[in-house]
Amino acid sequence: MSIQTIKVYLAAVLSMLFWGLSFVWFKIVVTCYNPITIIFLRLIISGSLMIIFMLLTRSWQTIRRKHLKYFLLLSFSQPFCYFLGESFGLTMVSSTVASVVIATIPLFSPIAAYFMVKEKVNIYIIAGIIVSFAGILLMLLNPDLSLNASPKGVMLLFVAVFAALAYSIIIRKISHEYNPVTIITHQNLIGAIYFLPLFLIFDLRHFLTVKPTPEIMLAMLQLAVFASTLAYVFYILAIKGMGMIRANVFTNLIPVFTGLFSFLILNERFTAIKIAGMILVMFGVLVSQSHRIGRLLLKSK
Repeated sequence: MSIQTIKVYLAAVLSMLFWGLSFVWFKIVVTCYNPITIIFLRLIISGSLMIIFMLLTRSWQTIRRKHLKYFLLLSFSQPFCYFLGESFGLTMVSSTVASVVIATIPLFSPIAAYFMVKEKVNIYIIAGIIVSFAGILLMLLNPDLSLNASPKGVMLLFVAVFAALAYSIIIRKISHEYNPVTIITHQNLIGAIYFLPLFLIFDLRHFLTVKPTPEIMLAMLQLAVFASTLAYVFYILAIKGMGMIRANVFTNLIPVFTGLFSFLILNERFTAIKIAGMILVMFGVLVSQSHRIGRLLLKSK
């Protein structure tokens, strides 16, 4: 297996690690700020940091006029629609349940990729998705098969799921035209513009009255730097290196990371069934990649 291939897989895992942690960080920050404020601040902080980075490294790329529509659609799908669904859904369900719903993205990804970008689907990917989904169900359902979460919250989270699918399709249109830093910077800044009216109308008064603690400020900074910046950079690199379907299968790792850190940081309940579900999720990811990994190992001999 080449160094470049290892980097692609590492990028995929790191992006899911940071997104998994984002559910935990959000639960900390939402004790002080409203969801729209959290989204708006993390986009502003992330966009500002990315602009500084691009100026220092001279990596700024000007967006060509013919691609402007893709950037507008990209930002509308994610962060705007995605964060609205995810953030308000998170206020109604636990961080672990939220991450499990988000992990259903790969279930819809092959269908979207096949019809929109003609990306092939093999039996290994299908098997991996089925195994992972079995693990997700273990984590999401009670022993009597009832849903252990608010239906409204789950519906809002599915808004985020479909927004993420749209994002994955649109990103394919421009990921080979611009570097990841340029894409993430413009995506977050345009997203902040989308959220500005909502912030001014609904959250500004509350924002001016609250006094965040150091823990809140640290969690907000972590959301901006790791979840809204680095995770997207790594995700774009993963899509470029392995394709939309395989990259999205790694989304199944999000509830594993979220469940682990929710237990360690938020003291969420960590049952044997949840552990079994996480193991199935990870196994499903390995199955989905087995054909590709095997082929690469044979080439390296």
